[in-house]
Amino acid sequence: MSSVWDDERLARAALTSVCEAASPPLCQQVAMRGAQEVWEALRHGGGDGRWTRRARSLRVEELLEGAQRHDVRFIMPTDGEWPVQLDVLDQTTVAALGGAPLGLWLRGPGRLGPWAEQSVALVGSRASSQYGDHVATELAMDLGEPAPGGAGWTIISGGAYGIDGAAHRGAIAASGRTIAVLAGGLDEPYPRGNQVVFDRLASEHLLVSEVPCGIRPTRLAFLARNRLIAALAVGTVVVEAAARSGAANTANWAAECGRVLMAVPGPATSSLSVTPHRLVRDGRATLVTNSQDVLALVAPLALAPQLPVGGESRPLDRVPPELMAIREVLPARGSMPVSQVARRAGVGMAVALASLAQLEQMRLAGQDEMGQWRVTMPART
Repeated sequence: MSSVWDDERLARAALTSVCEAASPPLCQQVAMRGAQEVWEALRHGGGDGRWTRRARSLRVEELLEGAQRHDVRFIMPTDGEWPVQLDVLDQTTVAALGGAPLGLWLRGPGRLGPWAEQSVALVGSRASSQYGDHVATELAMDLGEPAPGGAGWTIISGGAYGIDGAAHRGAIAASGRTIAVLAGGLDEPYPRGNQVVFDRLASEHLLVSEVPCGIRPTRLAFLARNRLIAALAVGTVVVEAAARSGAANTANWAAECGRVLMAVPGPATSSLSVTPHRLVRDGRATLVTNSQDVLALVAPLALAPQLPVGGESRPLDRVPPELMAIREVLPARGSMPVSQVARRAGVGMAVALASLAQLEQMRLAGQDEMGQWRVTMPART
C-alpha cells in the first residue's frame, strides 16, 4: 500500500472502484479538473447516473482495508513505479475505449515500471491447442531466461486459460519474470482454475489490475484490460486466436499504440490460425517462429539508451552499434526506401523497420513525404 494517501490518491482509487475503465470522457475530465474535483462532483452531484449512485454508496475506508488485507498496493502516474509507456493510451482509442488508467492496483514483489521496460506480451486463445501451448511455453522460457549478469525479458499476459497460462508457466519455469494483467480485483483472481499460477505470481512476480479488490470482471473490463497489456509491452506476440477473440483485440491495441506486433503461424486448417495468419497477410504483424525472431524486432526498441541531456558526451556517443549500423547506410543527401536500407545494412526488413523506428524516436532519422528514410541531425546540447 502507498504510505501517503493524499486527497488526489484517494480520489483516483475511489474512481477506479465506481467508474468503468477506459472511458475517454472520464480521463479528459480528470486531466482538466483533477481527480479530487471529479470525485467530489460525483459524490455530491444531483444526477442519478450509475457512477453517482456508486460514489454515494462507496466507503473509501473499506476499499483501502480490503487492499491492505490482500497485500495490494495502489500506484498512480506521479509514482516512481508507474510505467510511462502507458501515456500513449491518452492518444489512443479502439472501439470507443481509451485513456491511460487513473491508477493501478498491484499485488506481488515485482516492480511494474522497471519490469515492463524490457517486456513482451504473449497472448492467444483460451481454448488453445497442444501446439499453441507448446509454442507459448517455449517462447516464454527462451525470452524470460535470465541473461548473464542481468534479467531476461519480462513476460506479460492476461492470466487466462490456454496461451496466457502457458506463457506465465514458461516464464516461471525459466526463473524469469512475469506479469498477469487481470480484469477483476486481485483478491479473487479470475479464472479460479489458475489459482496455483496466481499464487506463484503474487508471491514472486506481479499481478496488476485497473480495479480494486471486490470488483468482478466484466466483458468491458476484459476489453479495457487488453489495452494495458498491449501498451505495457515493447511488443505483442499472438500465438493462437480465432477470428473474433480477446487476443485479436489486444493485437488491435498493440498496433494502435505503435508497438511491435508479431504472430506465430499455425496449421492452415485450424480456426485458431485465422487471426495470426490474417495479421501477417494484411501486413499488420511480422511472422515469428522462435525467440530469436522476436528479439530481432523488440531488442533495439527496449535496449537503446536515452540520449544525454547535458555534459561532455555527444548525442551519437551512446547510440547502440546495431542502430548506428542502420543509420550509417542512410544517404547524406536525399532518402531511400526501407528495402534498400535493409539490403545495404545486410539485415531483414523487420529488423530495418524496427531500427528505423527507434532512430526516428531518437530524432536521428526521419521519413520524407514519400515515406522514404533520411538522416536527421541530433540537437546540440
